[in-house]
Amino acid sequence: MTALAPRPDLLAASEARRRLRRMAYRALAGLMLLATVVGVWFTNTWLTERFTETTRMRTELRLALYSGNILSELQRTSVVPLLLARDPELTKALGSGNFSTTSGLLIAAREEVGVASIRLLDLQGRVMGATDRNVLGTVFNDAPFFVDAQRTRETVFSAVEGVTGASEFVYSRAVLADGKLVGVIVVGADLARYERAWAGISDAVAVMDSAGKIVLATEPRWRGLTMEEALVARSAPSAIERALQATADWANDPPDAWVLGQAVMRTEARVPFRGWRMVAFTPYSSVRDRVNAVIALEIMGFAILLALGFYLISRRAKVQSAVYRRESAELRALNARLSREIAERERVQKDLSLAEQTLEQSSKLAVLGEMSAAVSHELNQPLAAMKTYLAGAKLLLQRERVPEALSSFQRIDDLIERMGAITRQLKSYARKGGDAIEPVDLRAALSSALAMMEPQLKARTVKIVRNLPRGAVMVQADRIRLEQVIINLFRNALDATKGLRAPRIEITLVSEEEVAVLTLADNGPGLTDLEKLFEPFWTTKKPGEGTGLGLAISSSIVADFGGRLTARNGEGGGAVFEMRLPRLMASRQTPATGRRGTE
Repeated sequence: MTALAPRPDLLAASEARRRLRRMAYRALAGLMLLATVVGVWFTNTWLTERFTETTRMRTELRLALYSGNILSELQRTSVVPLLLARDPELTKALGSGNFSTTSGLLIAAREEVGVASIRLLDLQGRVMGATDRNVLGTVFNDAPFFVDAQRTRETVFSAVEGVTGASEFVYSRAVLADGKLVGVIVVGADLARYERAWAGISDAVAVMDSAGKIVLATEPRWRGLTMEEALVARSAPSAIERALQATADWANDPPDAWVLGQAVMRTEARVPFRGWRMVAFTPYSSVRDRVNAVIALEIMGFAILLALGFYLISRRAKVQSAVYRRESAELRALNARLSREIAERERVQKDLSLAEQTLEQSSKLAVLGEMSAAVSHELNQPLAAMKTYLAGAKLLLQRERVPEALSSFQRIDDLIERMGAITRQLKSYARKGGDAIEPVDLRAALSSALAMMEPQLKARTVKIVRNLPRGAVMVQADRIRLEQVIINLFRNALDATKGLRAPRIEITLVSEEEVAVLTLADNGPGLTDLEKLFEPFWTTKKPGEGTGLGLAISSSIVADFGGRLTARNGEGGGAVFEMRLPRLMASRQTPATGRRGTE
């Protein structure tokens, strides 16, 4: 048979139809791409305007909320000086000059009303009571809040720039007694907490006073500047950064300003207080992200439609089916791998829980070891003294000096009671506070501590110089623990002067207006490492001569009493330890060094 040859006209017609179909498909693809571009452009323009307006409205609402918070805080704080100015306890303290309980009353008042700070000033502008004890004794006789409060009988508002550049907002009012001015009460408003809260959002927020000076800002460098100076202080982005920013925000309106290299929109609101204004800078990136999310979905939709058209055109169902089967196999493999990872993670979690329990047990054992070392260190002194007294009593009994031997036995009995008290008080070394806090004469505690060290002093020839005031120096402390601190310092001085030809220890007690300062200096070799001096278990002594806990425990005890223990090297050599404790009652007279003796 003869094969039928294709007709040329049919082949030409078929080729023409294929060319028409390809052209139609290309035209359809072009139309879809054009529709995508037009749709994306229209969507971007419309959504940018809408989201920009929405963002601006939300910023205005947020500024209204911030403004209300500031106004509420200021109004609430303005009432506090009026109430405190009528407090009979504060008026009585200003009249009598006894401010021993004033700071405690102000701290309790601050906790109740929730203000930033409270200070009580006398007629000379000196802080006699404050919630922050570090400012006690500071003079504010030329501060606006002190000067203005004396000129009127109303509550006065002042904004004072602090040392760090942040503004301090205070209300002050004159304190009157029988119609006469006796002092000024100053209450600080806690606006810094709102500033910290604003820092948690993406917007940059600033508050300006009536003169245009920034008093609150999320950017610390802006404080104290005008808004124009603050924006200039931040360097503008470079040309490359501007180009990249313009590419990212190609459809946005021109930015109102640049903050931290970002284009931002500026929103301003009025604070109904002394002409204050609040400004917020919202980055356009928040608008751009929302618009881009919608555009991405739109582009994804057009891409899906285009892919579907290509799929219908190509008719490659088998290839697509193979792709799906392969993807399904990959997903199953991924699922199995994820299941194994989950099981491994659960096992690691169990191991971590076991490790945490082991670490907790190790911590308990470490604490027990530290306490046992502290007991050994603190009981070593009474045991050594008891050994000395027993040897002396034995010698006295051999010489038939019974009364003196009985006196030694009485001292041994006192030491036994002291050891019992030490074991009861050792628990205070591991926690804050104590139950035996009472008024203590620092001179009497020093004498008792020196009496405790009497056996060691008799064994050596040491020149001891004591500079003590005539009257009693009262502090609030636990006498037993205070004596332990003095004994620790004195023992360290004795150890430091060991081997010197002329060992010398000088003890100086100074009673200042607010604090009592006990200084103990020796002429030894001095201190080598001041940074590690008060760390536990750090010592320069030989093994077996010290545990390294004495100064660490002493520092903790002094801190429990509200004081501070410091160390330095003297000008002429030797170590100088200084213990500062708050006085129980402040004296108006400047104390003078009374008794000076040498032993």
